[in-house]
Amino acid sequence: MGLFWDLIQQGQIQDQKSKAETLEIRVRNLERELFQTREILLKALKILEEQSGKDIDGDGKIGL
Repeated sequence: MGLFWDLIQQGQIQDQKSKAETLEIRVRNLERELFQTREILLKALKILEEQSGKDIDGDGKIGL
């Protein structure tokens, strides 16, 4: 019975390791996507400020 229990535990450990690696990959992808989204938003803000001639983000400047 001890060997069987060890195999079950080893399987559970492997499952958790796989889930952790998958989670790390998902977090890495989300961080990259967030970075890209922020870049797009900043570009859009710059264009909006330049086109409208107004300081939309309140930084005291028009454009970036």
